[in-house]
Amino acid sequence: MKDEIICRCEEITKEEIEKAIFEGATTVNEIKRWTRAGMGLCQGRTCRRLVERILAEKMNIQLENVKPSTYRQPVRPIKMELLCREPSSAE
Repeated sequence: MKDEIICRCEEITKEEIEKAIFEGATTVNEIKRWTRAGMGLCQGRTCRRLVERILAEKMNIQLENVKPSTYRQPVRPIKMELLCREPSSAE
């Protein structure tokens, strides 16, 4: 059976995340740097919670004690034309 995909954008498996933790990753940001989980197109919106759960389970800590990863702006993809558009007099 193929390992479970956690981060679909970067095709990172649960096994890869667990390996990073085993090798010393103790935060979501470290897992993100070591594996690229959460660095794809969705910027972690689909896998962030799964990564946090795996980390909490493997580190034997409560999920609410897992520090969330940092985000790069913009958090959601936006069209460049929205940044370049001149405001109208109605705005």
